[in-house]
Amino acid sequence: MSHYAADADIRGRADLDVVLRRFYTAAFADHRIGPFFTEIAGTDLEVHLPRITDFWERALFRGADYRRNAFAPHAALHSARAMTAADFGRWVQLWNATVDGLHRGPNAERAKAQGERIALALHKRLAGDGAPTAGEGRVGFVPLAALELRSVA
Repeated sequence: MSHYAADADIRGRADLDVVLRRFYTAAFADHRIGPFFTEIAGTDLEVHLPRITDFWERALFRGADYRRNAFAPHAALHSARAMTAADFGRWVQLWNATVDGLHRGPNAERAKAQGERIALALHKRLAGDGAPTAGEGRVGFVPLAALELRSVA
């Protein structure tokens, strides 16, 4: 059993490192979104992890100095193989499940909400004006279904 209690909140970079390692292990293995990381981007987790941890540390705690363009790599992936609402939805589902499996508290809730906002914003920007926005609830837009999944857990 992990030394993380599900009732402990995300406290800092060390907790984010564990969350992100677990998340990316699941994401790389996922049949829907794994190929974006493994085949298209050829992501090296040990190179990616410090950067993405900086991103999340900045997003949650304003603690890291993250100055990279988070949109550019997603745009490159999208041009190689279009990322659909269902792809972003699967990312959200895996993200929420990972956070929920390790942590509870305000920072964990903020991490999940931020993940959902990022997925919606990226999808909208990549897909153009026809993409749904939060609250529109178009059929098949999986991030909204992920909210239902989280509420059942």
